[in-house]
Amino acid sequence: MSVDALLLLSFGGPEGEADVRPFLENVTRGRGVPPERLDEVAQHYLHFGGVSPINRLNRDLIEAIRAALAAAGVDLPVYFGNRNWHPMIEDTVGEMVADGVRRALVFPTSAYGGYSACRQYDEDILRARAAVADAPELVKLRQFFDHPGFVLPFADAVRDAAAGFDDYRLVFTAHSIPNSFDATAGPSELGGHLYSKQVAEAARLVASELGVTEYDVVWQSRSGPPQVPWLDPDIVDHIDALHAKGVANLVVCPVGFVSDHLEVVWDLDTEARERAESYGMGFARAATPGPDPRFAEMVVELVREHIDGVDQRKLSTLSTLGCTVNGDFCAVACCEPPARRPR
Repeated sequence: MSVDALLLLSFGGPEGEADVRPFLENVTRGRGVPPERLDEVAQHYLHFGGVSPINRLNRDLIEAIRAALAAAGVDLPVYFGNRNWHPMIEDTVGEMVADGVRRALVFPTSAYGGYSACRQYDEDILRARAAVADAPELVKLRQFFDHPGFVLPFADAVRDAAAGFDDYRLVFTAHSIPNSFDATAGPSELGGHLYSKQVAEAARLVASELGVTEYDVVWQSRSGPPQVPWLDPDIVDHIDALHAKGVANLVVCPVGFVSDHLEVVWDLDTEARERAESYGMGFARAATPGPDPRFAEMVVELVREHIDGVDQRKLSTLSTLGCTVNGDFCAVACCEPPARRPR
């Protein structure tokens, strides 16, 4: 396949106090989130001066990808677009058109399947192409939850985080989603629950690399009303349970995340750490893989699967989906929210 560019597509985040409320309104538009909940979440961002680390980390990742592309002899410009904050994907696709891009690969900064983790990036592509005349063909790269460039950096990060403990409990976390969304994650013929299955598999792969046989997979960052069931247990509640069992030290691996954005530095480094330390427990959080050179090299491998036909590298036999063209489904109604899914 001949392509003209690579687009890194991400969630976006505020870069100053004035950005926080408009950003949160973009994130929650159409979801009926009450203003008081936005006010509560805004305080998390304002705690860090209104700046989420995510845009800076993505710019750093883009520079690393550019260097890895050059080292691999691949001549592709790399663009940056977001769903919820500047640079918005619509603006970036307009820039690509002006630069003469006719076909581009798209790397979404999420390793997994599911609506929020995968399908919503297809919707971003659909929206951008609808907003920009003569938009290029946009081919989204596949999911990478079991790629060595994702798994091995996490394993090394856990080793580093655990270096100060003689004994510890390993706890993996990922972003919680409503149970109903997990039930419809993936093609219907695979039985749903693709998101939680892939998270569990990524955790298993990291633990296996470490030689750890006992560990936990828990969830974080839920934001829905209490009457709606979400994946649980929550990390903070799980820390309570570990303390009750006499666990002295824990190492948290945020296997659901590519970079140290706000839901990592607040929900884990702040809230979870404070709960653990209130019990006198040792707490360490493993780094995310985004800054690791192997992660940028993984992105180049995903690109070369398309432009050079190189074989996929996978550490599991679970289904790897997510590769789509122009925002189409990778399978019929794959990862559609429950309210939209055909019955």
